[in-house]
Amino acid sequence: MKRKAQTYEEKLADTRIEIGSGNVFADLGFANPEEMLAKAQLVSEIQKAIKKKKLTQTEAAEMLGLTQPKLSILLQGQFKGYSTDRLIRFLRILGQDIDIFVTPKLRKQAHLHVYSSLEKPSFAITVKPHR
Repeated sequence: MKRKAQTYEEKLADTRIEIGSGNVFADLGFANPEEMLAKAQLVSEIQKAIKKKKLTQTEAAEMLGLTQPKLSILLQGQFKGYSTDRLIRFLRILGQDIDIFVTPKLRKQAHLHVYSSLEKPSFAITVKPHR
């Protein structure tokens, strides 16, 4: 017997939804999720800066001291082996100002924010205190 195709509403009713923490790396159980999210956000800003300057990947890679294939891999989110400092240096090379603000924590855990001056901050990274 042929099964009747589900309507959109029926498919939606069968969908399980989980509310995330705001950090996909933490939700997936990665080690150092705060650092990974910060790096992902910095890579996103690198990609925006390259697009804004209308650079090819080859031109951008040359500016950053990378090969085009390595830049391509980085822009696809493979940032293992890149320190936060190096990603910030790439942004400076691409003509971006970097501002680091240190303020007293208002919550139990301190947070790290990375955002573009063109956007409102929309994410926070929880930083565990060092002991």
